[in-house]
Formats: sequence, C-alpha cells, structure tokens
Amino acid sequence: MKIVVIGGTGLIGSKLVAKLNEHGHEAVPAAPNTGVNTLTGEGLAEVLTGASVVIDVSNSPSFEDDAVMEFFRTATTNLLKAEANAGVTHHVALSVVGTERLQDSGYFRAKQAQERLIKDSGIPYSIVHATQFFEFMKGIAEAATDGDTVRLAPVKIRPIFSDDVAAAVGRTAVGTPVGGVVEVAGPEEFQLDELIRKGLAAKKDPRQVVTDVHAPYFGAELEETTLLPGPDAHIAETRFADWLAQQR
Repeated sequence: MKIVVIGGTGLIGSKLVAKLNEHGHEAVPAAPNTGVNTLTGEGLAEVLTGASVVIDVSNSPSFEDDAVMEFFRTATTNLLKAEANAGVTHHVALSVVGTERLQDSGYFRAKQAQERLIKDSGIPYSIVHATQFFEFMKGIAEAATDGDTVRLAPVKIRPIFSDDVAAAVGRTAVGTPVGGVVEVAGPEEFQLDELIRKGLAAKKDPRQVVTDVHAPYFGAELEETTLLPGPDAHIAETRFADWLAQQR
C-alpha cells in the first residue's frame, strides 16, 4: 500500500520509510525538503493521492510555547483536511508517553491538542506513545543545563532506541486502526538523573548532574511515575548500554 510519512526525512521518519519499503510498501517521505509543507499546505494534495495510510512523525522547529502550539494545530488541521479529501483510511501519529500528565509544559499541551484534533477528525486513527529516545538524552540534558550543572528529578524512565520506535510505528501503520493509544517503551527502568549522568560520562562531558526533586522537565514538574508507560505497553529489546557501545 502507499504510505506517506510526514517528517519522513527526520530521525524516525527516515527509518520508517526504509523499513516500510523493505516490506514491500510504497513509503513516501514528505517534508519541506521534498516539497511538502503541512504548515502552508503546499504539496499535500499531490503527495496524498492514492495513499491509504499517513504517518505523522513531524516535530515543531521551535519548542517555544506559542510557536509549538501553532505548529501542531495548524499542521495537523491542514493534514487531516487533506487526508479526508484524499480518502486516507488510517492516520498514525507519534506522540509521547505521559503527554496527558505533562500539561504544565507548553510542548506537551501542544501534543495534547494534536491528539484531540486527530481523535475528533473522523478518520480512523492510531496514536503511538513512545518513551523518550536514547538519542534525545542529549536534548534533555541541554534543557536542564545551567552553566556546568544539569538539574534533573530522580524520577523513573524507560528510554527507547529510535529503531525500536520506528518498528513499533511501522507495525501499527500496517495494522487495523486502534482508535486509541498504543504505548512502546525500552526494556530497562532508570532514574532520570542517573541515566543522564551515565550518558554524559560516556561522552566524557564534564557537566555535573545534580539531583533535584523539583527540577522541571520542559517546564513541567514530575511525579515519580509521570514518564512511565502503563502495564500493557509493548517492550522493545535494545538496551541502553548496547546502544551506547554502538556510538563509540
């Protein structure tokens, strides 16, 4: 089947396109650098012609509160309208485990708005909630850095390899729409501050990680289990130490 991947040239999108094509599907990457812009609507009608499934793994170029809300509202509205016109029968979106519990954060409020638009669209859908990627640990550290100090809360997290996320999204996309949320998480549970400490040490990064129960996570204060999936989550295989070894 023809599957259009919005954000198809990014970290998850490029892996998805490759995996789906390997399995005999016609996976088409759609992004501004391929002539498709969900914010303006440019190229959407053309790329969606003949598509059965649309997978949205795009992300906002800005995490500033107003900008990220504008991105997800406008892009998702344009995309869903174009899908309805094209007769798309399955919309799949990648979101984040704990989104509904992180509403003090502008970014996660925007992701929640995106999810509401999808649920209200009338198009059969599946939303994949993933825990944070191994590759995003750097971004978490950067967001929590003040000078040479990284302040992080001692909360639980089950990070996941981006390859495993792409595989989960791909499986969901070629299946029957679930009309709800599917969760996917890594195989190991860490304490967030310890995880980032390990990651920085592996990179010989001199920043010091300070444990702070009130340290915000992209603007939201965390409870111990905020970032953990529920009991029915699909558990991926790749362990953090194995991924770290691949980076050397």
